Amino acid sequence: MAEYMKEIRKFIGSRPFILAGSTVMVMNDDKDILLQLRSDTNEWGLPGGAMEIGESLEQAAERELFEETGLRAESFKFVDILSGKDFYFKYPNGDEVYNVISVYLAESPNGDLSIDDGESLELRYFALDELPYSLDKRARIIIEKHFFNQKNQEEEL
Repeated sequence: MAEYMKEIRKFIGSRPFILAGSTVMVMNDDKDILLQLRSDTNEWGLPGGAMEIGESLEQAAERELFEETGLRAESFKFVDILSGKDFYFKYPNGDEVYNVISVYLAESPNGDLSIDDGESLELRYFALDELPYSLDKRARIIIEKHFFNQKNQEEEL
């Protein structure tokens, strides 16, 4: 947890607050999506996290992608910004947040997958039609909105 969030938590305890951050979708050549098994919830999710003081949303995406996966990207394509009650999250320690999530697609990702951040138990690519049952609610919303709706629209054409 960033120092900024630790300082805020000293004042507000576990009460909900609005947290801005970025999530990154990484696809391999087979169009499988990269997911991380989170160590705090034991659920699969998309790489990402909270902004740090002075960071842009894209810089947060770049930093989180590297910290959580060991990957870099040539660039990041902005996909969406999501917020609201569907993006409420209660951490196992009781801390509550309402996420404002900037979603990016990593373009030309490169590097070797590695787990060094203590936040991940496993990194794995999944076919979109074989997503794990224990998929984080927020990740499910993002994937369904940006892959399944797009696929259905293409099939209607």
